[in-house]
Amino acid sequence: MFLIADGGSTKTDWSIVSGNQEIDRIKTRGINPFFQTEEDISAEIRDNLVPKIKKYGSIEAVYFYGAGCAFPEKNEILRWSITHYLPVPVEVGSDLLAAARALCGNSPGIACILGTGSNSCLYDGKDIIKNISPLGFILGDEGSGAVLGKLLVGDMLKNQLPVALQKAFFAEFGLTPAVIMEKVYKQPFPNRFLASLSPFLLRHIEEPSIHDLVSNSFRAFFARNVMQYGCLDHPVHLIGSIAWYYQDLLKEIACEFGFRLGTIAQSPVQGLIRYHSVL
Repeated sequence: MFLIADGGSTKTDWSIVSGNQEIDRIKTRGINPFFQTEEDISAEIRDNLVPKIKKYGSIEAVYFYGAGCAFPEKNEILRWSITHYLPVPVEVGSDLLAAARALCGNSPGIACILGTGSNSCLYDGKDIIKNISPLGFILGDEGSGAVLGKLLVGDMLKNQLPVALQKAFFAEFGLTPAVIMEKVYKQPFPNRFLASLSPFLLRHIEEPSIHDLVSNSFRAFFARNVMQYGCLDHPVHLIGSIAWYYQDLLKEIACEFGFRLGTIAQSPVQGLIRYHSVL
């Protein structure tokens, strides 16, 4: 029996796996070693994880993947926090490594995340061998929910979209230009706010101006990221909410660039269960 954790700054999902089956899933608060101390993480493990898994008996290993887990010294903080209460082998990896393992397994490929943010890598079946830095939603993150939301509100506020669409947008979200500016420039987590607006695009994807906005952002993702790996013979795999809901359009854009899409998934959990069950 082992644990697979899908960690984020807001919440962490812990899958309890026996054999190759998930038998339960436990949620704790977000765990991110980039922002939290060893004491904070240890307290979360002690108070909100350990009591809930005792009934399942012996845990033999923990595989923790998440945001903030791309730096060896931070990963060590997390590993020590877990082993203090669960004295078993603990492997810590980034959310990008989770995507690569979940999507590609032990085969080479290009693994991409398209969710609130975006990221990508070239994976050789064991390790990430190349990564184009996503740069975040201000400088990069092409094709992500945050960037799609940013492009949407930019076009709304500069009157680049049909009047009827503008009215529908402001009515649906109850926003004003002043509130949008406040949320983007003064409140925390503007990327999350912007990403929360992106479902509007999906509902109006048949509108030519919206279709062009989304398509061009996906083209930018392929041109500025995926193309740099130079591996047209490798399948491109995608994970995340944006990848899942826009998969038909993404297939068209991938074809334009000469790529074929492989696996598309919303979450890495099932793929990670398969990956670790055969090790």
